Amino acid sequence: MTTYGTIPTSTGGGSNLEFLSRAKSRIKTGLGTRRPWKEMFNFHSLNFPHNISEAFPRVKTNIGYFRMNYAIIMLIILFLSLLWHPISLIVFVVLMAAWLFLYFLRDEPLVVFGRVVDDRVVLVVLSVVTLVLLLLTGATVNILMAVLIGVVVVLVHSVVRRTDDLFLDEDGAEAGGYLAASSS
Repeated sequence: MTTYGTIPTSTGGGSNLEFLSRAKSRIKTGLGTRRPWKEMFNFHSLNFPHNISEAFPRVKTNIGYFRMNYAIIMLIILFLSLLWHPISLIVFVVLMAAWLFLYFLRDEPLVVFGRVVDDRVVLVVLSVVTLVLLLLTGATVNILMAVLIGVVVVLVHSVVRRTDDLFLDEDGAEAGGYLAASSS
């Protein structure tokens, strides 16, 4: 009996440990390698656009390329604004679990009713659900200020970050994102 080409499976009591190990590795690879923070904050790629017509394509390109990084920045700012509202913070932590499983740590596309859901749709739906549920907790002013601050931070970075070292790749074009050119 040959087992060539089969994937070994383990049975027994190590399933919880295996699950935690897989989750830990997915967190490291999912959050750490999608868009490197060094690339996002590369000081050689920061300069002001010459005119406003140059700023709009920069914003579009950078938001497409650094979409996950910008989502993380927005969520961190929102988390910091909720530190003095415990109920809102609890709701936010539960929503963060949804963010992790539905957006940040997925290896495969999300399929709902037999249809593949685009990452942008997942991002928008999770953002709206997060805002609506948090606004229902009574921390409206803090949440709106955090979102406003987050949007300003994202827009300032996306305007100031040059895009000439980013290019559209075939795989990235299908996913709606960009890949970085290797710079020496």
